[in-house]
Amino acid sequence: MADARPFHWEFTPPPVPREIFRVEGGRPLHGRVAVSGSKNAALKLLAAATLTGERCRLTNVPEIEDVRVMAETLRDLGVVVDHPAANVYEIASGDVDWLFVPLEAAAKMRASFILLGPLLARFGRVIISNPGGDRIGRRPVDLHVDAMRALGASIDYRNGYYFATAPGRLRGGEVRFPFVSVMGTENAMLAATLAEGHTVIRPAAQEPEVDDLIGFLQAMGAAVKRTQPDTIEVEGRKRLRGADHRVVPDRIETGTFVIAAAVTGGRITLKGAPCDHLGAFLETMGLIGVGVTCGSDTIEVDGSALHDGGFRACDIETAPYPGLATDLQPPTAVLLSQANGVSRIHETIFEDRLEWLSEVRRMGASVEVLDPHHATITGPSTLVGTEVEIGDLRAGASLILAALAAQGTTTIHGAHHVHRGYENIERKFLDLGASISRTAEGQ
Repeated sequence: MADARPFHWEFTPPPVPREIFRVEGGRPLHGRVAVSGSKNAALKLLAAATLTGERCRLTNVPEIEDVRVMAETLRDLGVVVDHPAANVYEIASGDVDWLFVPLEAAAKMRASFILLGPLLARFGRVIISNPGGDRIGRRPVDLHVDAMRALGASIDYRNGYYFATAPGRLRGGEVRFPFVSVMGTENAMLAATLAEGHTVIRPAAQEPEVDDLIGFLQAMGAAVKRTQPDTIEVEGRKRLRGADHRVVPDRIETGTFVIAAAVTGGRITLKGAPCDHLGAFLETMGLIGVGVTCGSDTIEVDGSALHDGGFRACDIETAPYPGLATDLQPPTAVLLSQANGVSRIHETIFEDRLEWLSEVRRMGASVEVLDPHHATITGPSTLVGTEVEIGDLRAGASLILAALAAQGTTTIHGAHHVHRGYENIERKFLDLGASISRTAEGQ
């Protein structure tokens, strides 16, 4: 790696412009809203496009901050990334000479680490920073590093950076994870597409976004398939071709708007909604008493039970897909604050994900965090507008939901977190009749 350009080890991220949401609660939401493309799928698809020098075209890409950061990171590497129209990205990865993913990118977005597998497989070397991302608990990248080593890579860690090389091609092999890891599965799969020989990945994550990535890789000519629910097998190819792909709809955004209708006692229709990807979540909604009707590509939500006998308390437990997604636990917690009785939350994925409940408690919710993985919520509680602070992406969206259900005005600091993962969220809420605005801090 002697030909790599000089770089600095120390980096102080520039201050992120501070923004706030102001929400006037107490308005039932009504109308129709279109579901955007999946954040978690789009970021991995952009990374996958670096596996070929031919042009790839992605549509239904959400216009969010994380996608913008990933696109800029790829451009900094020398990848041609065009954005010819809203929700459309075109990527061409020719001869990429600057194989260095800096701390600037990692500090903004943990998903930058997904570039490890494809860049290592395609170019044989990469220097990549330890990632950042939301502060919701430990998210070790050792699984990713071990997966690359299982495929023949040599990786050293120095001064906060991973120096990875693969003399010749990566070699197919068995990648065994100690537990299910979505991005670990995706990184291993991306690396294996250009490795020599056969690779078996298990236990492989079963999330719909992983299968969306498989579909894109197959269109590129990769020999990759899910042979069992928890097993993905890959036969390496020497090269892949360009392909077009439409990003799968965002199931987390869908769930967020389902709960928005419920906690406001409204009725909304979600267009382009991935009903098939929300089995455990929709089952939970049924137990709580939210009326949900799935069409071919729509979900109709009836939250009238809020004022007609009330919602029912429910115990929930997060789990890898097909279980209840951890990203839908915070919004579900808001809904449980309006249910009759005591609900219990068991967060099995992240040990810090329950910390945000202190903010909804300030709004009047009866919440007790028992330990990093367990909490109880007693309802129904009358939520009252106040000043709260967003700590991460999903907590931010959930505080908006709490503010929509609350009496009076809520000021939510840290709105920039939400724009990492939700496209035009305030516009969508305004179209449904909410009173919400976003302004710079201090205005």
